Amino acid sequence: MTQSDERRLHPRQPAQARGVVIAPGIEMTCLITDTSAGGLRIRTDRQIALPARVIVVDVAGGRALEVEVAWRKGMEAGLKRVAEASVRGLVPSRLLAAREAWQRAGGR
Repeated sequence: MTQSDERRLHPRQPAQARGVVIAPGIEMTCLITDTSAGGLRIRTDRQIALPARVIVVDVAGGRALEVEVAWRKGMEAGLKRVAEASVRGLVPSRLLAAREAWQRAGGR
């Protein structure tokens, strides 16, 4: 067990899910590499400064995950879950960009 594993409150499960990171002025694809009840880890295709809070859209799951950036190292980021909502059907106005990004990514 590594030191970072010991700090986790929730066990992580490996994942290989397509995602989209949404923030003001940012919309980029990512790979959700693992998840837990408390957060997730993503890998982007390039290094980019992320704001403190972003939305990650799980394309296959049709979910918008509102998260806080806990750490960033190279092209990976650890994110703490804040809220989660479906992007299928009607969504609150704060999630319109996430719903549109989901649709562009092939979400149905």
